[in-house]
Amino acid sequence: MIIKMGFFKDLTFAAVCLSLTVAASPLQEPTTGGIDYNDYIIRGVNLGGWFVLEPWITPSIFEPYANGGGVIDEYTLSASLGKSATQTLLNQHWGSWITEDDFAQIAAAGLNTVRIPIGYWALAPQDGDPYVQGQLPYLATALGWARNHGLKVLLDLHGAPGSQNGFDNSGRLGPIQWQAGNTVQTTLTAIHNLVDWAVSNNFMDVVTSIELLNEPGGFSPNINMDVTKQFYYDGYGYIHDKTPNTVTVIHDAFKDIDGYWNGFMNSATGVGNVMLDTHIYQVFTPGELSRTPCEHVANACSNKGKLAGTDKWAIVGEWTGAQTDCAKWLNGLGTGARYDGTFTGTGGSYYIGDCVGKDVGTVAAMKQVDKTNLQYFVEAQLDAYEAHTGWIFWCWKTESAPEWNFKDLLVNKLIPQPITSRKFAPQCDGAACMVPS
Repeated sequence: MIIKMGFFKDLTFAAVCLSLTVAASPLQEPTTGGIDYNDYIIRGVNLGGWFVLEPWITPSIFEPYANGGGVIDEYTLSASLGKSATQTLLNQHWGSWITEDDFAQIAAAGLNTVRIPIGYWALAPQDGDPYVQGQLPYLATALGWARNHGLKVLLDLHGAPGSQNGFDNSGRLGPIQWQAGNTVQTTLTAIHNLVDWAVSNNFMDVVTSIELLNEPGGFSPNINMDVTKQFYYDGYGYIHDKTPNTVTVIHDAFKDIDGYWNGFMNSATGVGNVMLDTHIYQVFTPGELSRTPCEHVANACSNKGKLAGTDKWAIVGEWTGAQTDCAKWLNGLGTGARYDGTFTGTGGSYYIGDCVGKDVGTVAAMKQVDKTNLQYFVEAQLDAYEAHTGWIFWCWKTESAPEWNFKDLLVNKLIPQPITSRKFAPQCDGAACMVPS
């Protein structure tokens, strides 16, 4: 299916008329035989740092370059080591970072979904790239584990050629060059290859959704949103043709989920099985970091109405228990934290508090006050983010970043069990802040 933007312009009047009732009764996607997300809450975790490396998730891989050497992401690591050494290193990592026991624990925690990031280079490698391949056999094994334990999978294209956002989690830290040259077509080829691979290997009972691209940088003048939208149409068309019950997930590109995205690719425009993904963090500006625990909770709760007001299925596909950016290398290999005033990147920082127990270590070793604040914050987010289609925590495990480690938070009873239970009274119903001062 090839869908052009003009097709949707013909339906503008109908979409506008229907949008008048969005606040009272948001439009929902029609189902076509897959999961009916009108009556299903996604509760999941991201398997971050597995097929797309991030220095802060697995710092041990990047530790040799902590004091320089030009390695800052998977691209430069691969370029520095060369293909043979990179292949050896990553085969070991892919085979050990996530095991079937992780899937068993995820299911036992009452979760129903895992989001698995993967880079374009695993699917449509380009001449001259230093990246190595070999991820797909491990991904196939993972999908088998998901099936064994009753979990559904969202496959997420996390990195695009040229980098869609300039972040190290795109594979390459630096300038945003996605949409230059043939990068968009290459990204579509990666999506096509991913879909074809999953369909031909009979994984579509497990793969219930595919995300076309993680976090395209709509904040950048280098990203033309009309091009991004057409990419979404084209990717959706291919998925719909090949596997119509599979949900196409589109990221909000850091645009407002209601004001910008309502009216786009919803049921009023004749498009079904589309889900909007938004990521909610409160740790990447000094203003966010200076919030009190009560203000963090209030901000989380403020998203409840916006999520409920979207006119298509909507998930918070990434969020965290962290209220600081203290995690070692969260802001990039070798960089500090805004929270303790050691960050030297764009935007600056100033001292708000210390990072003791939050930069590295275990949840058990965190200060009790930090554990308490985190527990209230997590429960408020669970309540807010279930206002529409659900949530996926970032991430299941880390080597040493305790505020981000769902697995360790779960062991230390900071994640409610059962997952639908709550230790505290509802925090998003307008009551006064409950977090102890």
